[in-house]
Amino acid sequence: MILKINRRKFLWQSTLTALGLVSSNLPNSTTASNKLLRFGLAADSHYADRPPRGTRFYRQVLEKMREFIKVMNQDDVTFVMHLGDFKDEDEEKMEVDTLSYLHAIESEYAKFEGPRYHCVGNHDVDSITKDQFLSGIENSGISNHQSYYSFDAGLFHCIVLDANYFEDGHDHFYKLPINFQDTNIPEKEIIWLQNDISLNKDKPVLVFCHHPLFHFIRDEKQFHVNNYQQIQEILENHGNVIAVFHGHVHEERFQQVNGIHYITQLGMVDYEGIENNCFSIVELDNQGIEVIGFKRASNHQMTL
Repeated sequence: MILKINRRKFLWQSTLTALGLVSSNLPNSTTASNKLLRFGLAADSHYADRPPRGTRFYRQVLEKMREFIKVMNQDDVTFVMHLGDFKDEDEEKMEVDTLSYLHAIESEYAKFEGPRYHCVGNHDVDSITKDQFLSGIENSGISNHQSYYSFDAGLFHCIVLDANYFEDGHDHFYKLPINFQDTNIPEKEIIWLQNDISLNKDKPVLVFCHHPLFHFIRDEKQFHVNNYQQIQEILENHGNVIAVFHGHVHEERFQQVNGIHYITQLGMVDYEGIENNCFSIVELDNQGIEVIGFKRASNHQMTL
């Protein structure tokens, strides 16, 4: 495992070298000159035209999304990523209404002036199918039939995974009786993942998945993917994965497992008013990774 961690650091140094950023005189500050990558991150917006329930204020999400996109455009990030549960449904669970909620929130997200991407969340496949969800969104440069995919951002390779599957590879659809704790990365996706990482072995890799790919139990409920240990082993064995970002849990956790950082984010839908919005900018520079939180979201620094 030490060899894999050293390889991760070697790739990081190679990226710095390629950008001319290896120098003992580099500042520790986050000036634009020493940035490797900057991207925007939001999670669990759950937009729907329905009354509040508990901490979730569904109708206020459009205003919160507008603020997120405005800040991302002003800060000139390379891309934005939504970590899933993009929309929700109302109590009637009518397909036509759910599709209208998806259209409304995607229309706001589409105002970002650059590439934008989505993870598929469990609430994205509630009263509409995964195919309907994918047909209603855009992942820049990606076929709208792909729920897991990859793209390059500068010298980094980004992988987006989908755990909304039964173990046998069939899609989740929550109009059926499904246990939300039964999430899996199926064999077909595992084969794709192994191949994709292998083809990009000389690039530092970032991974995004709605469901946690590390052990996460809260209130005796499982939030992690069933076969997360198998996925962790794949990510570790290639020695080029830097960090994994998740939504789903509406909670911030920052955990390191065998040299890889696992990060969860707060839910945008939670708590009333624009003052309780939450989203982040992630910066990768010569010092490592910094998550810069807005409003309810916190700041966090990580080194390799």
